Amino acid sequence: MGSRSAGAALRLWLLALLLGCCQGRFVVEKNSLKVTAPDGLKGTYECAIGNFGVPQYGGTMVGFVAYPKANRKACKSFDDFDISYKAKPGAFPTFLLVDRGDCYFAKKAWNAQKAGAAAILVADDKDEPLITMDNPEEGGNTDYLENITIPSALITKSFGDRLKKAIDSGDMVNVNLDWREALPHPDERVEYEFWTNSNDECGPKCDSQIDFVKSFKGAAQDFSKGYDGKDVVVQNLRQVCVFKVAKEHKKPWLWWDYVTDFAIRCPMKEKKYTKECADGVIKSLGLDHKAIDKCIGDPDADEENHVLKAEQDAQIGKGSRGDVTILPTLVINNRQYRGKLDKGAVLKALCAGFRETTEPAVCLSDDIQTNECLENNGGCWQDKAANITACKDTFRGRVCECPVVKGVKFVGDGYTHCEASGSGRCEINNGGCWKDTKNGRTYSACTDDGCRCPDGFKGDGKHKCEDVDECKERTVCQCEECRCKNTWGSYECGCSGGLLYMKEHDTCISKNGASEAGWGFLWVVVFGLVAAGIAGYAVYKYRIRRYMDSEIRAIMAQYMPLDSQGDVQSHAHHIEM
Repeated sequence: MGSRSAGAALRLWLLALLLGCCQGRFVVEKNSLKVTAPDGLKGTYECAIGNFGVPQYGGTMVGFVAYPKANRKACKSFDDFDISYKAKPGAFPTFLLVDRGDCYFAKKAWNAQKAGAAAILVADDKDEPLITMDNPEEGGNTDYLENITIPSALITKSFGDRLKKAIDSGDMVNVNLDWREALPHPDERVEYEFWTNSNDECGPKCDSQIDFVKSFKGAAQDFSKGYDGKDVVVQNLRQVCVFKVAKEHKKPWLWWDYVTDFAIRCPMKEKKYTKECADGVIKSLGLDHKAIDKCIGDPDADEENHVLKAEQDAQIGKGSRGDVTILPTLVINNRQYRGKLDKGAVLKALCAGFRETTEPAVCLSDDIQTNECLENNGGCWQDKAANITACKDTFRGRVCECPVVKGVKFVGDGYTHCEASGSGRCEINNGGCWKDTKNGRTYSACTDDGCRCPDGFKGDGKHKCEDVDECKERTVCQCEECRCKNTWGSYECGCSGGLLYMKEHDTCISKNGASEAGWGFLWVVVFGLVAAGIAGYAVYKYRIRRYMDSEIRAIMAQYMPLDSQGDVQSHAHHIEM
C-alpha cells in the first residue's frame, strides 16, 4: 500500500490488534553524544532518543553538562529548590544530567525544561543495554506532555557515573548532541510509514496522537474502554480497506479524510464506534461501499483474514528497522521516529531524511531551519556585483558549491574561487574577465575557453588589459611615407604628401597611380570578358553547324538514295534479264 508525492514515498500502515503473542525485535533508536572536554572524557558515546520532546533530527546542539546538587531525579520542580539553568547571554546552554527512577521520564524532562535546561540526559540506574524512554500510557496529570520541546537522551550507567565524577571534581564538561546520522539520508526521496490503529481512548498518548492527525491531515486512534478487541480489529481492517479501495481509484488522499471524519463523527465515548457510523462516513466521501465490504469479508468467519495477515507481517522489522511495538509509530527511511508527535517536529525529521541539497522548498522555510547563508554568506565564494553566490542553504546547514546560473556552470572550490566555464560563460558577468568601454567602443577579454586580452591589448585578461601602442613598438605603419597614430585598442595609419595607404602591403602609393592602376585593371577585366564571349560564341556556332549537318545527312539518307546505292540496284536488274 502506498502513494508517492513531492519527492517522498508515503506508506500508511494501520496496525491491527495482534491476536496471540510473538517474540519481537525492538530496535532502540540512537543519536551520538560527543564529549569535547575534559580530556579524560573526550570521545563519542551512544545515547537513546526519548519518545517525547523534540529531537533535533539532522542537526546538532552544543552545551555543557550540569548535575544538580538537589532534586537529582528531577521528579519535583526545581523552583522548589531555587535552582535555575537558564543560559546567560553568550554562554553555552545547559544539558541537565539527572538520575533514573521515582517518576516518569517525561516528568523529568518537563521539570528540566521549566528550570531552563536546553536538553536532558537521563543516567540509567542499572548496567543494561540502552532502552527507549517512552511517554506514560495513561493516568495522572500529564497535560505537560504536549509542552515538552527539549530533546532527551538516555545514557548508560557507566557513562553517567563518569560524567558525575568529572562534574563533582569541578571539571567543565562540554558536549555536542548530534542527530545528523540518526536518520539515513541517501537520496532525494524520503520513505515513511505511519503506524496506528483506530482506538481513540488510551489516555494522553491518544490525545496527542489525534491532535497530530488533525494537524498533519492524517489519523490515528488507540485503545478504549467499553469496546472489545474485535471491534478495534474490524475498524482497523475497515481503514486498511478504505485505503486500498481509495488507492485503486487513484484517490489515496480520501483515506486521510475518512479517518479524520471517523474520529470526529464516530467517537467511542459517544457510543458511535460502529459499522453504521463508519458506513455513513464512507458514503459521504463517495467511496465504493461494496468494494470496501468485499475487502473486509466476513469478520465472524473462522478463518485467517489475508488483509490483516499482510499488515501483521509488515509490522515485523526487517534490516535495521525493528518491530513496531510503540503506538503510534512513524518510520522514516526504515528508522523509527522518536519524539513528540507534532507537525513541526515530524516535518523536521522528514526533512532530515533527504540527501543534502535535494530537500524540497518546505524544508528550507524560516520556521523549519535557519538560513546560514544570510550571515557572512556562509563563508562561501560570492560575486557581489553579479549577485552570484556559491552558498547553498540546506536543512542540515549549508554547502559551498559553485552554482549553475542561466545554464552556465561555475567551477572551483566553492569557498574562495568559482569561475564560469563553457559556452555562454561570457553572458554571466563577462565570465569574470576584463571588460571596458571608451569613446563608444567596448572590448572584452572573455572567450569560451578563458580570459584572454583582445588584439591591441596586453595583460592577464582577468583583472587588467592595457592598450598596446603599436606605433611606439613599430609593429605597423613602417613605410617611409607612413604616419602612425595610436588609438585605444587599435591604431590609425596615414600617408604624407597626399599619398594613399594600402594596409595589406603597409605602403603608400600615389592616388593618381592608384586611379590609373584601377582603370587599367578594369579594362583588363572588360577585354577579358569580351574575348571570352567571342570565343564562346565561335565554339557554339561550330558545334551547332556540325550538329545540323549530321541531322541533314541522316534525313537525306532516308529519302534520297546516294549514287553508290543506285549502281547496285541497276546491276541486279541486269542479271535478272
